[in-house]
Amino acid sequence: MSSYYVYLIVTKKNNKIISYVGYTSNIIKRLVDHNSSKGAKATRGKQWEYAYLKRYNFKSDAMKGEFKLKKNYNLRNKIKSNFFKDE
Repeated sequence: MSSYYVYLIVTKKNNKIISYVGYTSNIIKRLVDHNSSKGAKATRGKQWEYAYLKRYNFKSDAMKGEFKLKKNYNLRNKIKSNFFKDE
């Protein structure tokens, strides 16, 4: 059985934290794609790090989790601020 992951990646540009939410079945390849400008158009030209990962057993559950995280701005902002809190 495959695993699927919902992820939030972050980067800083001009002291502003930028994030992107997605889902994938290959978390290693997906980050490489984002960092080599082969990922989503919004992520091109930046260096990204995972700030959040959650594993699901079913693709449909991962898609639902991605949708929820994309719409939950409070949770996204909390994850981003916690990720960069030591800087």
